[in-house]
Amino acid sequence: MTQFRPTRFEVLPVIIKNLLIINGLMFLAQNTFAGPTSTFSLEDIFALHAWQSSLYRPWQLITHMFLHGDFSHILGNMFALWMFGSILENVWGPKRFLLFYMLCGVGAAVIHLLILSYEFIPLVDQYENLLMLSKSNAAGFNEAVLAFSKAHQIPLARILNDNHVSLSTPGLAPQLMDLITSFYHKSLNTATLGASGAVFGILIAFVYLFPNTYIYIYFLFPIKAKWLGIAYFAFELYKALENSAGDNVARWAHVGGAIVGFILVFIWKKRDNQHRFYN
Repeated sequence: MTQFRPTRFEVLPVIIKNLLIINGLMFLAQNTFAGPTSTFSLEDIFALHAWQSSLYRPWQLITHMFLHGDFSHILGNMFALWMFGSILENVWGPKRFLLFYMLCGVGAAVIHLLILSYEFIPLVDQYENLLMLSKSNAAGFNEAVLAFSKAHQIPLARILNDNHVSLSTPGLAPQLMDLITSFYHKSLNTATLGASGAVFGILIAFVYLFPNTYIYIYFLFPIKAKWLGIAYFAFELYKALENSAGDNVARWAHVGGAIVGFILVFIWKKRDNQHRFYN
């Protein structure tokens, strides 16, 4: 099967419909509780946080898939979910599709956290070294602060200048440590949210099952699914490896969802083919 040919096609199958509703309701709840005066944050509880963060909870591996950053984020994910997921649910049925969707989302989250934990190793080591130096009043604290600020792009010189102080100002060490600690916890507590990992798994499954189906970019330009899938995955992998400081997209979650999706659909198709052969 290399091209999708609809027969008894259901435009809005049951799992897709319910996923769209749940994501929509959660997005409405996010905006209801958002704002500077709100005392409750859905992101703190349900978005995905690093294992090193005090906000991490095991259920976030699942719940992060139902939160989104803004309208364009949820619109893009839900459109792709419907566009490719409705076809897969029609082919697989609701139970297998839901299992696939959840496994891709959780797998993407685990891969993202593994990469994040690796990336946080220098941050944690440098912070603990600074903390030790500040508590013991040891020499080299100022140099360590400078090195930490440079490594993590903290505009220390501007902050010092705005407050009319310098590193040699007596009694400044506690304030510097408070600044570093604030940055440290903010970094660890940065939330990851969105269904993109699961959606990438769905996209890869569609590409694998129907590689020669034409997809119309902006509804005008036709391209075969296999070329779109390869190009999109290559772009996400490149951006993940580039690890740009200004990129706030969880690229490894995208790559992870695609990898998990490919493994699952490869195993399932091989098993289904063997089952048909022996029966």
